[in-house]
Parts: sequence; C-alpha cells; structure tokens
Amino acid sequence: MSVESNPMSSLWPLVPTGATDWLLELCGDGVTGFMPPAMPDAAWVLNAMYEHEQGPVEVSYDEYHRARLADGSTRPHVVGGLDLDAVGIATGGGMGRTRHPGPGWRRLRWTELARRTGDPMVPDGLMPSYRCFPSATKEGSWPLSMIPPTEGSLDRETWHRLIATLTQYSPAGSDTRCLAYYNPLMLGAADFDNFHVRAGRLGDAEILYDRSEADFSPSNLWADDRSWVLCTDYDLWATKVVGSPTLINALLSDSEIEAVRLPWAH
Repeated sequence: MSVESNPMSSLWPLVPTGATDWLLELCGDGVTGFMPPAMPDAAWVLNAMYEHEQGPVEVSYDEYHRARLADGSTRPHVVGGLDLDAVGIATGGGMGRTRHPGPGWRRLRWTELARRTGDPMVPDGLMPSYRCFPSATKEGSWPLSMIPPTEGSLDRETWHRLIATLTQYSPAGSDTRCLAYYNPLMLGAADFDNFHVRAGRLGDAEILYDRSEADFSPSNLWADDRSWVLCTDYDLWATKVVGSPTLINALLSDSEIEAVRLPWAH
C-alpha cells in the first residue's frame, strides 16, 4: 500500500526509537512490551472470552483435532521434520486481534467462569495468561463451546471501549497526543534494535487496531504527558493500565470493560 493511500502514515507517522527511552529506563526490556509500575494506580483490563449458547461442552479442541487426524480430514502439522501434533496439544487459544464471533456466541465474563469452576480469576502471584482456569480445560485444552482469550492483543470491542474511557479522562480529550509501540515479535522479529513507534491523536487511535502492520493492538500506548500508559504483553491475556486513581476506578466500575486489581502485579 502506498504512503498516499495509507491513512496510518498521515495520522500516526513513525517517530524515532528514542521515544521509548523513558520506558526502557523505567521498565527494562520491552521485547514483549514495556510493563510499567503503577503511576500511581493500576488495573488489568481482561481480554474477552466467549461461549457458544448451544455448543458441546465435553469435547475439547484437542480431542476434536485428534479425531480429525485419525479420520484423515486434516493433515499433521510437521515443521522441520517434527510432528507438532505428537509433542503438543490444540488448546483452542490464539494470538492477536479478535472480536465477538457473531450470532450464537456470547461474551463469557471471567467472574462468571471463576464462579462456575471455583478457580480464581487470576491465581495469586501470576499474570492473566494460559495458566488461568485450569479447571475449565482438559489437560490444557479448552472445550469447543468456548473461545479463550487471545494472547498479546485486546479484542476489538474492549479496545474501542478503553480508548473512549481514556478520551473521557484525558484533559485534552480526543486531541491528546499519544505514542504507540509495537514490539518486534509482532512484526516478524526482524529488528530488535530499532523500535517501531508511531505518534498521533487519541481521537485517531481506532486505526491503530484495524490498519496497523501487526495483527495486534499496540504493545504500549501512552499519553505524551505520561499521565497514563497501557501495556499489552505479547504473552498475556490482559492489558495493564497505569494512571490516576480516577481513571483506574472508572475502568474497574465500567459495565463493558472487565478489569481487576492484582496487588502482586501493581
């Protein structure tokens, strides 16, 4: 796509790698995303998961996949002579952007699944990740009736809601100058020295989700005045938001966003 036909280039032009220097000093390595401490408060916005209204609840993704291998309807996944199906399982999870899957599916809240399974939403000492809800899976594989959260990216609906909330609680509103960082793993791990950073208006942030070079929401998005910072780690199922207590309380009380405080990851 040419520069002229790509609105990303005009609305969110690339800026020098040095824009992340303060995050590197504050957080250390940003290969999977710069994870900031509370500034002064923090909450974790949880990625969405979904459940089919009438789908099977007993058969797991791995059981289904192995049944298809057995009847020949799918082929083994072999890379470099290694049969990945023989050494791994089909968890049902994925990476990158996602959205509501459509009719017949509903959003399954983390709180609801925690009540159902007896598992904590996030086990003490851990981050929101594939280690959550072991009781909902069969040896790590989710039932076909559920779509677990993806790693490394907010879902589209939560991204839009979060941007709206940030706009509401930023003094300059939609004109707030922001910077967005995409980690090298999102971009094919081709360059670990020159970080990929763009600058633009918060009011134009929706395009960062749908029209970026990566199939992910940004690893980090922050206000130029550093009043708030988002971090979506490449390996996690949630986005850490740091900022004022007013902003964090708004996220925790939002009826659409599902957010929690994690004292051990504050």
